[in-house]
Amino acid sequence: MGRLIGILRKAAYRAPVEVLDEAEVSPELGVAGDYKGAKYPRRAVTVLAREAWEAALADLGEEAALDWTARRANLLVEGVELPRAVGGTVRIGPAVLEVTYPTTPCARMDEAFPGLKRALYPDWRGGITCRVLEGGHIALGDAVEVLHAPPERKIRLPG
Repeated sequence: MGRLIGILRKAAYRAPVEVLDEAEVSPELGVAGDYKGAKYPRRAVTVLAREAWEAALADLGEEAALDWTARRANLLVEGVELPRAVGGTVRIGPAVLEVTYPTTPCARMDEAFPGLKRALYPDWRGGITCRVLEGGHIALGDAVEVLHAPPERKIRLPG
């Protein structure tokens, strides 16, 4: 079992991130106050594993000392291997999320650090994109548990 170690939201497209200690998560809004949840319910919440983030940075070398917020994922977890297949489910505190896509790294990653986009491609390092099945109030330190992990689906992301 892992734990939730980071929460953030973005009020608008390309807006600065706001780091939070707690948040409401719902099927209707995703992370409350984040612009994507209401607009894209199947892509409402993105989750990044600290271990995957650190592996991507290690590929880039010592000079890539970036904070996880550069990835712009809504939630950062540690100590758990996230499902690597569509249909996987994860419980974070009271919230239950279903994997709908791997999170495809965008050009913003290379704006943060050259080569980051490519370093996030292998092994679902960019994280998972989810829809919210069950909402609730989440907070830093909440338990993270994989409820269902279908067999890994190897994907080839563009780039």
